[in-house]
Amino acid sequence: MELRALKEKDAVGMLEWMHDPEVNCFFGFDEKAITKKSVIDFIAASNIDENRKKNLHLAIVDDQDEYLGTISLKNIDDTVKSAEYSIGIRRTAQGQGIGSTATKKILQIAFKELELNRVYLNVISDNIIAIKMYEKIGFQFEGKFRNHIMIHGAIKSLSWYAVLREEFIIIKSGETYEIG
Repeated sequence: MELRALKEKDAVGMLEWMHDPEVNCFFGFDEKAITKKSVIDFIAASNIDENRKKNLHLAIVDDQDEYLGTISLKNIDDTVKSAEYSIGIRRTAQGQGIGSTATKKILQIAFKELELNRVYLNVISDNIIAIKMYEKIGFQFEGKFRNHIMIHGAIKSLSWYAVLREEFIIIKSGETYEIG
């Protein structure tokens, strides 16, 4: 599993998870408004160097370069040294540890390459599988916005999590390495 720049060929896979009700049930976007053209435009914009300084969107791919999902650092703030994390994975790639591995890789990018201090996220409070993954990786619960967002006709609460540079630990080959 690798992270790479999004390519136009990824549009079909992106549309797949964005239009999959079992996947998009935890996202607040209007999937009906997402078209192949809008996804291709998003991919093109994500590869403009100036845009990558504020929003880093990467494809999660397997060893054959098949698109599995998108992982992002959004709203990158060079002053505060923070960014918002997000991930979307095709249903066929879920439950295999891909999200966890990709998250560790993008946190390495955030803390080593971009020299950020903080990466934060929000998650629908009843997305227990995602929350367990975030907590296992090291994200800390910071608070809840109760009844804050409408998702597919239901009002949901958002839980906020963050991991700081000094808290992030990479586990490799049974040994622990700290960043920073």
